[in-house]
Amino acid sequence: MDALADVLAGVRARSAAFCRTVLEPPWALRIDDGARLALVTMVRGHAWIVPDAGSGAVQSGIAEPGIAEPVLIGEGTVAVVKGPGPYVVADEIDTPASVVVRPGNRLTTVDGTDITDEFLTAAAESETPGSSVMVSGTYQVAGDVGARLLGALPDVALVAAADIGSPVLDLLIAELAGSRPGQQVVLDRLLDLALIETVRTWLDGQRDAAPGWFRAQSDPVVGQALRLIHDDPGAQWTVARLAAHCGVSRAAFARRFTDLVGSPPMAYLADWRMTVAADLLRTTGDTAESVARKVGYANAFAFSAAFKRHRGLSPREHRVGVE
Repeated sequence: MDALADVLAGVRARSAAFCRTVLEPPWALRIDDGARLALVTMVRGHAWIVPDAGSGAVQSGIAEPGIAEPVLIGEGTVAVVKGPGPYVVADEIDTPASVVVRPGNRLTTVDGTDITDEFLTAAAESETPGSSVMVSGTYQVAGDVGARLLGALPDVALVAAADIGSPVLDLLIAELAGSRPGQQVVLDRLLDLALIETVRTWLDGQRDAAPGWFRAQSDPVVGQALRLIHDDPGAQWTVARLAAHCGVSRAAFARRFTDLVGSPPMAYLADWRMTVAADLLRTTGDTAESVARKVGYANAFAFSAAFKRHRGLSPREHRVGVE
């Protein structure tokens, strides 16, 4: 498995909050569902993603936890939007939000009155050729592996749908147009594919701005080393062993890996092992001894010492959520 596949495998849709929304101008939705990641595309019309007036992004001038600057999504453009801070999606930058999107795709007025059914029904019945049509889906990203994907993305990543070499968006839109048995499972799978294709296309277009671990995957030497590490993080890798597998000298391999990835091979290996271990501790009942073996440590004592040195807290503290 390559580095991108590992990172994307840590982000999966489960009962995705996915919908096709018909909107008549002026319109504005305040997105306050707490999702770590959202996929938005305008099938017809355009939309602005606007910082929420009450978010830290506006009040303190920093990008987290909300969107920092307004971003235009044109027709036929796909946007990957980072949360979990609230933001507004609107026809114009200054249109005030009248509907709030809450967890579970529940829609309310600004004062909290639930209008989910009536809003969606009325919107669908009033659709005209001039209506804006937005398709969106959300992810609740969990774990340290998933956090690597979030760290690689800006607040809003834009990709032209025409640049995505897959019909997945057309399939999503077609599936949302009907109601068939098993639809939720189909939407979950299609949302996974849509995110993978969009993120991969966006990263391909970034070149120097993409993370080192992504750029290095295309290198015949370092890319092979990354695949070895991600295929088996528990193997007893050394610089010499990795270099031998890649068919280059130890010195040349270490220099090339560091230049392309941005960190030495053993530092990258240690960081990935701790990332995998952190998720295992939170998502499984594996003992520290079992986790240690899976990520290449001889015993729980050695693993615990390395984990605390790397993360600043013990495996037990991480498992129970101590900050």
